[in-house]
Amino acid sequence: MTILFLVVGFFLVLSVSYTRVLLSGSTSGRPIPVVATATAGTTMHTAVAGAASWDEIYAWFNNTDTVARTLTIEYGNAGTVGDHLVDTLSLPLSSPAIPIVTGQVLNGGLAMKAFASVASIINCTGYVNRIS
Repeated sequence: MTILFLVVGFFLVLSVSYTRVLLSGSTSGRPIPVVATATAGTTMHTAVAGAASWDEIYAWFNNTDTVARTLTIEYGNAGTVGDHLVDTLSLPLSSPAIPIVTGQVLNGGLAMKAFASVASIINCTGYVNRIS
């Protein structure tokens, strides 16, 4: 993608690259089971290192159980409530994939992790737009 800006009669061209990649915790795009039941959660994705690029993350979660279960997503720093993207979100029983992470960005090699009220019942699918 190329972005053009008109600056005092001149065109400034900034080149931005978008590359779609799988969540790093996924194998070949398969769902990632949320195994952890407490912090630090199961790693869903580890963002690109450094500050010059960033990952725009999209993730869907579904509950495969016959009762509602809770989900917490740690975004950047496990164990710090201020870094919870969602905290104890109740997912309905037998839910379809629900979009929960909807384009939030992360970089610096930080991780998006998740834990649930019961192990291996909630799954995560998604992708990342790597922007550089």
